[in-house]
Amino acid sequence: MRGEDARSEGLFSYVSCEARVPSDHPLRSIRAMVDEALEVLSPAFERLYSKVGRPSIPPEKLLRALLLQAFFSIRSERQLMEQLDYNLLFRWFVGLPMDAAVWDASVFSKNRDRLLEGDIAAQFMAAVLNQKRVRALLSQEHFSVDGTLIEAWASMKSFRPKDRPDDGPPAPGRNAERDFKGEKRSNETHASTTDPDARLYRKGDGQSSRLCFMGHLLMENRNGLIVDTALTPASGTAEREAALALIERRPKRRITLGADKAYDVSGFVADLRARKVTPHIAIDGHVTKTGKRRKTAIDRRTTRHPGYAISQRIRKRIEEGFGWIKTTGGLAKTQHRGVPRVGWMFTFTAAAYNLIRIPKLLAMG
Repeated sequence: MRGEDARSEGLFSYVSCEARVPSDHPLRSIRAMVDEALEVLSPAFERLYSKVGRPSIPPEKLLRALLLQAFFSIRSERQLMEQLDYNLLFRWFVGLPMDAAVWDASVFSKNRDRLLEGDIAAQFMAAVLNQKRVRALLSQEHFSVDGTLIEAWASMKSFRPKDRPDDGPPAPGRNAERDFKGEKRSNETHASTTDPDARLYRKGDGQSSRLCFMGHLLMENRNGLIVDTALTPASGTAEREAALALIERRPKRRITLGADKAYDVSGFVADLRARKVTPHIAIDGHVTKTGKRRKTAIDRRTTRHPGYAISQRIRKRIEEGFGWIKTTGGLAKTQHRGVPRVGWMFTFTAAAYNLIRIPKLLAMG
């Protein structure tokens, strides 16, 4: 018998969002880890918020919503609010009842910025990694480091002389043409009027220069989880400087550090050895313009051990983290401005990457 295409609305509904989400849905295991981490962060939230005034968006709900934005590649917070309005899975994960109104996108953004003050993104990542079942997945002795470019939310047209930022008559239109022919531009003489923290940089010969930041990851080598992050202005020395800063934040013990050829610099290798870090760095032995082979800073006392070859193989897994953060996480080109805000989002997106992988690793163990 054919059913009728008729709509009937009940006056009351007694079905909750919890009942709509399957018991084996992947987000359930992630939600359990997130709730445990947020409980640890509760004292930090208390210090950020006043005891008087109108209630804000609960920080726990705000962070869960931002995780969904990374998990499902939602392009903007306005679209995130739209999804929260009608997506029952999203409402369940964030903790919104069926009949609760969603927040205005501008209010959501202002509340998110408040969490910058307490470095909540880094604390959230640490709270997830410090959970007992997660600690067993982490190596405490073997790590890898690398950096990548994060394109800034600024047009090349905004890169203007520092002493004449408004040089020339205003051109018609909101995206008018600008002639760069014959103009010498560098970070010493020019800056972006849209995002002054962005730097003009290119990764290598033959590649175009662009306004960007540089994101850095420190990965443990056992399962390829991200244990620390940093975001800096882009420069030729930023990768090595950030690597030393990330190492300084680790507990003082003998460790190994895998890295690519960009880190094969004698000064950097000496700094690692002074910190009791064994440099498992790829050898840069390219032929220079003079026809001589470049002298590497890595010698036989490192390369003769089998652990060096293992680190060289495993260190490449850090590219998986970069790939997820920039594609699924949406940070190939940031939608935020300034090192503090972009860095906060970079760290939080790296924490989201860990949350995607940890349940799978736990299931395998």
